[in-house]
Amino acid sequence: MRPENIISNELARELSFLSGTLNRQIGLLINRRGEISLVILGDARGILIPSLDSFRAASTRFKGLRLIHTHLNGEELSAEDLTDMSHLRLDLAGALQVNPNGSPGKLFWAHLIPENPHGDYWLVHEPLEPHRLELNFLSFISALEDEFAKQQKTRKIDAAEKALLLRVEENPLGAPEESLAELAQLAVTCGVEVFDSIVQYRPQPDPKFMLGRGKLADISLRAAQIGANMLIFDHELTPAQVRSINKFTGLKILDRSQVILDIFARRAHSREGKIQVELAQLKYLLPRLTRMDTSLSRLAGGIGGVGPGETKLEIDRRRIRERIHRLEKDLKAITKSRQQRRGKRRKAHLPIISIVGYTNAGKSTLLNTLTKSAVLVQDKLFATLDTKSARLRFPRDTEAIITDTVGFIRNLPRELFAAFRATLDELDDADMLLHVVDISNERFEEQMKAVEKILDELEISDKPTIRVFNKADLFVDKNLLPDICARFGAVAVSAPDKTTLHGLLTKIETTLAPKFFPGQTFCDKGIRLKT
Repeated sequence: MRPENIISNELARELSFLSGTLNRQIGLLINRRGEISLVILGDARGILIPSLDSFRAASTRFKGLRLIHTHLNGEELSAEDLTDMSHLRLDLAGALQVNPNGSPGKLFWAHLIPENPHGDYWLVHEPLEPHRLELNFLSFISALEDEFAKQQKTRKIDAAEKALLLRVEENPLGAPEESLAELAQLAVTCGVEVFDSIVQYRPQPDPKFMLGRGKLADISLRAAQIGANMLIFDHELTPAQVRSINKFTGLKILDRSQVILDIFARRAHSREGKIQVELAQLKYLLPRLTRMDTSLSRLAGGIGGVGPGETKLEIDRRRIRERIHRLEKDLKAITKSRQQRRGKRRKAHLPIISIVGYTNAGKSTLLNTLTKSAVLVQDKLFATLDTKSARLRFPRDTEAIITDTVGFIRNLPRELFAAFRATLDELDDADMLLHVVDISNERFEEQMKAVEKILDELEISDKPTIRVFNKADLFVDKNLLPDICARFGAVAVSAPDKTTLHGLLTKIETTLAPKFFPGQTFCDKGIRLKT
């Protein structure tokens, strides 16, 4: 038919006649050239739209398809019709009435509209007979897409992934904004553009959708309206929940654990770090693996090793298990080599100091300043994944080995915790821990508790520990800082400024002296830092 028409009179008559004769709803997906791309035969109550993944999709453009389908009992557009239009980003959705004699009645039609103050997602037009529709469809849909594009120009849309952050809060008095702010920082570190954060208060999460079904439908509509293509949950989702939410919304679904794993994958540089991250990713993927169209070809398998009755899904699972086994074997060899290096340190009878703390607290910066090292320093989460060690000389010419470790975070994924156990085992041999805290962060107490919880799980919380309140130069109330340090028994420093580290060095040396430097007297020589 002519592409300028929403539907031609001839097509409307033929569609109504066939639908009435069969007593079944018939749906047509028509492209912008006026060609019918798909014919859908339903039953008397509805139609089932197949996958449209092969058709175009973009945040500022529609699918390039309009859906026209028949209604046998004179119904208007249903809520399901409107939801399908939104989820699939159709040009428009129309419901054509079929009269008892098989002739076409009125066409009910609607289309999506850009973000607006009223919070509406679509506009439903007055129903008209097909021959009375005078709209030039091509001009209309082009102008509508331009409106969506103009609306989204106010947002940053350079990133390929544009997300909404979601959280279910069970405690009415809780503070979900803090956790979502951290999740937003994690998402930005992954290169994701965060459009909005949404919280739903519920007595308990929905077992299927995490959020309530109605809330999830609204979120799906909002994502379509503002151009988001991803939902990130501030929870760890079960495989069944990911599948259910993805099927319901048609959007890419990630949880907090996946975001952290992605950051680790980007940050890993050493062979050990890459092995640990891949191991964590595979352990996370294995229970979530479902039938996929894409092959896991990068997980190599031997020729002739596949039985004739083995399905593609079983092959993928077997390859992942084999890969996990190989990685664990490699990790054991690395762990053995690390143990040998630790044994040499012990023979030198030098105290070992491990720096621990929340991610991005300034641990690597502190190591660099103390030892004149050149460990990578970035104002990003998990910039350091590989353990770094250097020699530290105190003001009175005593020495120690100081080690930088991977940063901690709340709700660290179990798979990641297990994979990095070899690295965290370095802490077992530490004679002292320096717990670095970002004092400029409003949530520093929560971050301290999160780190201490992980140290408890590692069964090393009983080691001598010095709290180091870093970024003291960024603390808002300088007069209040001494009282806070006294309250937590901490030393305030600014890691890049070595003149602020003298008190910390003295406290470290004083704590280690009875065991490692007996019989030596203290003297104040100022700070001497040597690699």
